[in-house]
Amino acid sequence: MPSRYGPYGGAFVPETLVPALEELERTWKAARRDAGFRRELSRYSRSLGGRPTPLYFAERLSRRAGGAQIWLKREDLVHGGAHKFNNALGQGLLARRMGKPRLIAETGAGQHGVATAMIGAALGLRTEIYMGEVDMERQRPNVLRMQLLGAEVHPVTSGQRTLKDAINAALRDWIANVRTTHYLLGSAVGPHPFPAIVADFQSVIGREIARAATRLWGRPPDLAVACVGGGSNAIGTFHPLLRTRTELLGVEAGGPRGHPTGAASLARGRPGILHGTYSYVLQDRDGEIRDTASISAGLDYAGVGPEHAFLKDSGRARYVAVHDEDALRAFRWLCEDEGIIPALEPSHAIFAAVREARRRPTSHHIVVTLSGRGDKDLEVVGRAIGA
Repeated sequence: MPSRYGPYGGAFVPETLVPALEELERTWKAARRDAGFRRELSRYSRSLGGRPTPLYFAERLSRRAGGAQIWLKREDLVHGGAHKFNNALGQGLLARRMGKPRLIAETGAGQHGVATAMIGAALGLRTEIYMGEVDMERQRPNVLRMQLLGAEVHPVTSGQRTLKDAINAALRDWIANVRTTHYLLGSAVGPHPFPAIVADFQSVIGREIARAATRLWGRPPDLAVACVGGGSNAIGTFHPLLRTRTELLGVEAGGPRGHPTGAASLARGRPGILHGTYSYVLQDRDGEIRDTASISAGLDYAGVGPEHAFLKDSGRARYVAVHDEDALRAFRWLCEDEGIIPALEPSHAIFAAVREARRRPTSHHIVVTLSGRGDKDLEVVGRAIGA
């Protein structure tokens, strides 16, 4: 797996972390070749995670769109309620293989924190989570879940007190405790080898989509759609489909209408370095990281994974931004049309998929990765719609 994606990627880190990153890469590459590791990963994925997840035909949502068929990849049914389980399990097993008894992680929407706490409990690893104070307030149910699962949750009070600041705090911890601690980075960002590792463990999503699509209608999807914050569920969806004719559409958070950037780094950013990798970043003329805004805590990040930057520049994938108001519309569509309460993150992708479906014939198949369920977002949605 590459350390660079065209000009993007790399590892821009303090010298203290270089040995840990090299150890992680060696361990991961050895594990990929180890049939015993693959069997253990598969066993936990099935028996704890509940994989494989189904493709669901959203018939009434498709009727609303009035064009192509919309299918949902039901990652909301994975244990813990989101795709985050896939990567947390893989990296948790790597941490145990390296003999590191302590996991740390960052989280925005809380789903990665919950997944890390679940895996820490299942594998007997001490777990501590960094979370911005703003996100702790808007994602209180997930804070409680992490604590019930035995994790210690550290509030981050610096900066905007959101995901970027939680990553900063986790990196500081890792630098100080690198010999005993594995930083279980939750998205396809950060220094190499993290983007490649996360893509590897999340590619189970795209592999299952390809197999199910072939079984159901005899060919890969015409279009695959996924939301993009850091980009883990999207890269997991896209990776196994890169060599097919499937079009790829990533959907960023446009934030509230009128905000200059939202959290759409691919649409409104430019290349720069953030959290140890070179990719698209929301920054001002002096290179200072700009404030972001999104109703979705999990998409509220000023950067994006380097492979997404490469896919954008190469034209292999398209990326669009969806505003908060439209994500809320799509949230309600899925609730009312299909009886499924989605997370706010994939609600952005649902809106974009409906818009795409209206332009396409009924013979086309669009698959949307429903990356998480919406229990965590009910308070946010309720305040937004005045319920």
